[in-house]
Parts: sequence; structure tokens; C-alpha cells
Amino acid sequence: MKQTGRGWINGFILLMALVAGIGFAASNADATNGYFAHGYSIESKALGGAGVALPQGSVDASVNPALMAFVGNRADISLSIFNPNREYTVHNSPGFLDPGTVKSDSKFFVVPGMGVNWIANNKTTFGISIFGNGGMNTDYDKDTFNGSKPTGVDLMQLFIVPTLTIKIAPKHSVGISPIIAYQSFEAQGLQAFGGFSSSPKNLTNNGHDSAYGFGARIGYYGELTPYLSIGASYQTKIWTSNYDDYAGLFAGQGNFEIPANWTIGIAVKPTPTLVFLFDVQKIYYNDVKSVGNPMIPNLFKTALGNDEGAGFGWENMTIYKAGVQWKSSDAWTWRAGYSYGEQPIRSRDVMFNILAPGVPEQHATVGFTRDISKTQDLGFSLMHAFSKTVSGKTPPPFGAQKVDLKMNQWEGTLGYTWKF
Repeated sequence: MKQTGRGWINGFILLMALVAGIGFAASNADATNGYFAHGYSIESKALGGAGVALPQGSVDASVNPALMAFVGNRADISLSIFNPNREYTVHNSPGFLDPGTVKSDSKFFVVPGMGVNWIANNKTTFGISIFGNGGMNTDYDKDTFNGSKPTGVDLMQLFIVPTLTIKIAPKHSVGISPIIAYQSFEAQGLQAFGGFSSSPKNLTNNGHDSAYGFGARIGYYGELTPYLSIGASYQTKIWTSNYDDYAGLFAGQGNFEIPANWTIGIAVKPTPTLVFLFDVQKIYYNDVKSVGNPMIPNLFKTALGNDEGAGFGWENMTIYKAGVQWKSSDAWTWRAGYSYGEQPIRSRDVMFNILAPGVPEQHATVGFTRDISKTQDLGFSLMHAFSKTVSGKTPPPFGAQKVDLKMNQWEGTLGYTWKF
């Protein structure tokens, strides 16, 4: 690569860090399977989140680092406008919660994603990708739990992911991505649970607290025939420091690790211009105590913030993703997709999950890429998560009131690619 090329790449990496920082400060939500995004690259977003077996771009490390061996020298940047519509309804009184429907404020969020990849030699590539999670966000202009208002939580997660790939055969590769994680969290309006907390002063209304972590993702990609490719990846649990300011809320003295997950999939290519994708993803939410511990009976057995303290009661998720991609001409590529995953919230845990109603199960997506030159592309994707309602009752000591959690989502994404 020429020196000017290296200079451009260095500049792009600095731009990535700047845009990621600005976007991270401005955004705190993304289209969700639980609180994981349905997809991260603009191509995957348009394919229902599928893509573990199809090389596309320099954000592919978000699903399978091995794909980066086949995307060439390129840089990608995208910007999403995300619109989650979340609400809860309390049906009867008297009880701990006021009856009625309350909608969350903060309707629109800006979510960036970006990456760069370059070929070191005929067997090795290096890359870096930046993306995030943030589906746990609520902002109710009400004292929901008879504390202060607003009531809600705000979780943001940023991942910086360098990637190394090695071709183990001409059409087979392995990849590894160390994951550097930064996350920020705030809770408001939870004073009523002070009597249940191991540290009431570290329970709520302490502003945003930060935590840092690390993990890794490994992956394999192989083209078995011109008509069939396979891919698989595994991400370790991301171990993080604790939220000291919320040590009286999260189990493990403020611990909020990011769960392990894996994805496997195939890409079927009946013609050179048509590809059908099918992925299966598993997310182990229940293995993270602050997310997976049930609210009941834990709330009455041990204090919030202890190792077995109450959590959100989320179960593990299995998500099925399907997509189709058609290159109709040299300039145009069209995409569509669909995903389904049973939402992770149990009916017995609806009260705590007023704070984090991650209930959407079905996502439908469309999108396209338009080549504007030999080295530049523009992309677009649109996602709709269909409305889903989960119902349950508050625990008897809180009145056994019926509560509905409801959410739907929209997301539009614009992307730009430079191939060098």
C-alpha cells in the first residue's frame, strides 16, 4: 500500500473514534433481540440480521471475524435513526403502581457503526470495527415506583473490535477479534426499593456510571461449493468492571457482564446474483446474574446488589434469521430479511421489566446498495420490529396488579463505503 493510503487509513481510524464518541454520547438504543441489535452492518441490518456465512464489509466482525478475509481493502461507515416506542399499562388498583398507560419519552436515537479492513498479504487481513448495543432504555415522565420522576434506565455499550484473519485454504478462513468494551448506565426513580437494597445510596439517581470490559469472538467461514457457504462464530462472555454507583441495584455488587453468544448459518447461491441466507443465534442472558436472576423469589430472599439479588429474570434467546440478496445489475443490490426470537421476559418478572421492556420478537427488513463508482457505494436499510405485548402480575406484596409491557420499533440506516 502506498504511504498516502496508510495516511488515509490512519485518518479514517481517527474519524471512526471521533464519530463513535459523538454517536455514543447521543445514542442509547438500537433495534433489539433482548438488548442486542438485530444486526450491526448495514448489509446485515437489511437481511434480518443474517450474514454469518456471507462476506460483505468491514463491520462483519460483529457477527463473524473470519468473513473479513474476503471483503478486501475497504472502509464503511453508517448512521441509523432508531425509533423505539415503549409503554406499560397497569390495569387495576389499588396497588403499588398507579393504574393507566404510560409511554416512554426519548423517541429517536442516532446510532453509528463503522469499520476498516485491509489486506496484509495473500493470507492475512487486519481490520477494526466499532459498533454498540443499547436496547435497555426507558424514560417515563412519572414516579412509576412511587419514587422520583422521571423513572427509567439508560444502558449504552460500545465495542471496539480489532480483527485478524488467516486464510487456511483459498476459500476458507478463520478469524479472531479481541473485544474492548465500554458501557455506561443510569437508573432513576427506584427509591421505593431502598429497603430491599444492600446499599440504598448506590441504588438509584446517581447519574451515569461507567464500566470497562474485555472478551473475544472467534469465527470460521468456508465456501464448500460455488453454491453453498457456511459460517460459525462464538463470542465469550465479556467480563466487565462493576458499576460502583449502582452496587445496591445489580447482582454481584454492580456487575453487568455482557453475555456469551454464538451464531451459525449458511448462504445458498442458486445463481451468481442470488443468495439465500439462514442463521441461528443463541444469546445467554440467563448466565449474567444481574440480567438473568429472577425478581421473585430473589427480592424477598436476599438484598438487591448481593450475588443472588433480584435481576430482570431474562431467559436465554434463540433467534432465527433469514435473508435474501439479489444483485439486479452491476450498480444495484437488493436485500430483504426476517427474524424471529421468543422474547426473554417471563410474566412473573414484568414489574422490574417496566424498566427494560425488551419484548419485540419479529423483525422485517429491506435495503439496497447502490454502486456510485468502482470504489464507492451508498447503502440503505429499513427495519420494523412488530408490536409485542407481554403481560403478568406484580408480586402479591405489591398488589398483584396486572401489567402489560409493549414495544414496537423502526430503524432507518444510511451507509457509505470506500474501497481502496
